Formats: sequence, structure tokens, C-alpha cells
Amino acid sequence: MVAMNKSKLKKLIDKRHRLIPGAAHTYSKGDDQFPANAPKVIIKGAGAYVWDENGKKYLDWCMGLRSVSLGHCYKKVNDAVSRQMKEGTNFGRPHAIEFELADYLIKVLPATQMVKFAKNGSTVTTAAIKLARAHTGRKYIAFCKDHPFFSYDDWFIGTTACDSGVPEEIRKLTLCFRYNDISTLEKLFNDYRNKIACVIMEAATSEPPRDNFLKSVQNLCHANRAVFILDEMITGFRWGLGGAQKYFGIKPDLSTYGKGIANGYSLAVLAGRRDIMELGGIIQKKSPKVFLISTTHGAETISLAAGMATIEEMKNKRVTDHFWKMGKLLQNGLQKLIAKRGIENHVKVFGFPPNLSMGFFDKKGESSALIRTVFLQEIVSRNILFQGYFAVSFSHKRKEISDTLKVFDQALSKLAVAISDDKLEKELIGPTVKGVFQKYN
Repeated sequence: MVAMNKSKLKKLIDKRHRLIPGAAHTYSKGDDQFPANAPKVIIKGAGAYVWDENGKKYLDWCMGLRSVSLGHCYKKVNDAVSRQMKEGTNFGRPHAIEFELADYLIKVLPATQMVKFAKNGSTVTTAAIKLARAHTGRKYIAFCKDHPFFSYDDWFIGTTACDSGVPEEIRKLTLCFRYNDISTLEKLFNDYRNKIACVIMEAATSEPPRDNFLKSVQNLCHANRAVFILDEMITGFRWGLGGAQKYFGIKPDLSTYGKGIANGYSLAVLAGRRDIMELGGIIQKKSPKVFLISTTHGAETISLAAGMATIEEMKNKRVTDHFWKMGKLLQNGLQKLIAKRGIENHVKVFGFPPNLSMGFFDKKGESSALIRTVFLQEIVSRNILFQGYFAVSFSHKRKEISDTLKVFDQALSKLAVAISDDKLEKELIGPTVKGVFQKYN
């Protein structure tokens, strides 16, 4: 960061909402997603730690919304980036590293014959939708309602409470089904016979698949000639180099990747079958060309160099094994602490070890922003930056797990008393955290 005196920094922080809508470039980083005592800005990071505007150090479990997989300022990635910077960043013709990384990914990723690079996940998921529509000649999209986010584009965001600016005729083209309930997807295929272009979903989030659900989805797509799209934005390069599709033994037609692939540098990937992907090419003659992803910065060399270095480090150091191991230690430790405090009905740990999350519930079993906020306040006050999920990185070692469990034990103890004494409201030091999808602020 360019050196800045504290007075100027404070002025910028104070007027941040007048400079940038939402005062952040993704709503998940917004002020309303964190308790009032959370840092307003981050100044730097190293390994598993970050520092705020006051120089305060935090153990970081956010890790760039799960994008930093090895650790902040990881040396081997930084060295690769530095070398590439000296050779140039953007050119009028493709750079050799584009083909080098593409060839490498095709060898590493299952069910991948071609790839296309972009800068964010929304771009590649929307590109997958466009390809599916072109490939099938159909317009309807089916997505899993239980999975939180796929794109800021109209086809998805129009299905949320944040649908302002999305025409009704666009919203009607997106249909939803429920996770682990194959009958809901079967009904869509029956109700919209020969009209559904694709099914898009994650392999798993907080809930594991049951009764061969993923294979059933895959088979339904094939039987109905719909494209099966797997969003591996979070699971890819975190559950293993082959992602969740290898873990569960499924074979999507198209896949999307992003978080964790380049250790925080901006890189997303659309991958899949050649016969679908090449619709966006310039040498196929059988079908109209799909104007796929065409962006000036989509393949700038810095992020591609970071991607190459990150994936090589993951392969050489068995990094994804580390995610599972550290995540399991966290999972077991947290469950014991929650049980010790007798608040299993109010605080729960969900998900698979590489991507754990916590849920907070009131006496009725409904999600509680109040309990969540009080807990997050306690965690932040003890120098841990936590938003409700654990983005385990290669820099999170046993010490970080141990330190985290000690802090969480203290916070859970205080939370248990506040719940028992019905004093949660009195513990609040600011507004409760909100969900991202709100109709009004």
C-alpha cells in the first residue's frame, strides 16, 4: 500500500460510503456483514494474519472470502508474480502463459477438455449459462435454491430479494429446485419438458448429498438433454485438485472455478466438454458462434502466473490434505466446546472440513442474527477476524487452530450465559449483522 498518514486514512474511512456504493466491491465485505467492533479496513496481511487501520493484528479466517488458499503474501506466489511483472502484463496477442496454464488445468481437472479464463466467478457462471442455452437451443435455467450464490447477473440475482433492475421476463426464465430432493428437479423437467437448457448447482455446501442425489441430478440432465453445470467456486482446489466432482465421482458437462485457484489474485475459470466450449471458438463451422468471454484483462499475465504457482505449490505440498486435516481438528474441537456449554440447539457447525461454517439459531430453531452478532462481537474483540465460516489456508497450522479454539471457548461461554439469562440484546454494541440479499437497507 502507498504510504498514507493516519489523518488522511481516517478521512477516507469516514467518507467511504460516499466514495464507493456499499463501501466495498463485494457486498460480503460490507459493514452490515460484520459486528460494529470489526475493523473498517485491512492494511496488510501475512500468512494467516491481517492488520487493520490501527495496526491491530487479527488471526484471519475470512482469507479474502476464501480466495487466499496458501496464505497472505505467500513467497512462492509473490516470486512468480514478480518474475512475470518484469516480462509484462498485457499484450495485443495472447501470451504463452495462457496456453501453459490452460494445458496444465486440462490435465489436472476432471471432465475438462477446454478452459476459458476470466476475473470473477459471476462472469464464468453466466458464460456457462450462455453456452448451455446455445448448445441446447433452450432458455430456462434450473438452479439449486439451497446454495447461496451463483452470479450478480440478472439470471440469478433476479431470483433473490435484490431483484431491482431485473425485468420480470428475465426472472421467469430461472427455475429452482431443492438440494437432496430429486423430486423437485424431476417436476421441473416434467413441467418444462424440452425447455430447460441447464442445471447449475454446487456439489455440497453445509449439507452432504444423500441417496445418490448428485448422480441422480447428472442422470436427469443427460436423460433430458440438459447441460449439467457444477459450480466449484469454493470446492475446487480446496477439497482436492480434482474438486468436489472427483470426491463424489460425478462428471459435469461444464464446471466453474475461482476462489483459491490463484491465492487471492483475480482468476476464474470456465472448464468443460470440447463440443460445448468450442461454440465460443473461431474455427468451428457447424454452429453460430457464441460470443463467450471477451475481456481485456481476462488473461493478464500476473494472475495467470499466480495461478500456476499456487496450483504447483498445492500439488507439491499436498495442500488440500492440509485443509482436510486442519478442518477436522477445528470441527471436532468446536463441537466439543459447543456441547460443553450446552448450547447445541443454538450454535451448530456445518459442512465438510475444508469449508466449515457455523449457524446460530433461536429457541424456535430459526436463524438468529442476534445470536450471530453477539458471538461475532466476542470473537472480533479477541483479535480473530471471523464472519461465520472457516477458510482454512496452508498458513493455518496447529497453533492457529489451538488459538482459535481457546478464543471460541471464551466466546461460547459468554454467549451461553447471555442466552440463559435472556440478555442477548444488552450485549449488542451496534446493529445486528444482515444477510446480503435485502430488499431494502
